[in-house]
Amino acid sequence: MKKTEQMVCIMCPVGCRIEVALDENGQVIVSGYRCQRGVEYGRQEMIAPHRILTTSVLVENGEMELVSVKTNKPVPRKLLFQLIDALKRVRVKAPVYMGDVLVENILNTGADVVATRTVLRKDS
Repeated sequence: MKKTEQMVCIMCPVGCRIEVALDENGQVIVSGYRCQRGVEYGRQEMIAPHRILTTSVLVENGEMELVSVKTNKPVPRKLLFQLIDALKRVRVKAPVYMGDVLVENILNTGADVVATRTVLRKDS
């Protein structure tokens, strides 16, 4: 085997402890799973892991300085720090409503950055 990793599958509440191996031919072998989702999760984690990014974005003239955000779908784990750096430069104007798309297709990942709470305009 070329590479082997132990992990806990997070695709369902069972949390199977799976072993994922990558052989010399590039084949992914998953063991220890109880359902097909464990196989898919293990393969994805070994070949190209993805995560939902959660962070915050600056709000201009808002009741709060920041609004919490997340990507609407998983993005490549290897891009997380680049995505965070890009979001550090984003400023949105209040009001911001939960569910608003603040950045479309961030860094060409196909994922949108969505507000996860509402931030109203500050009364002056």
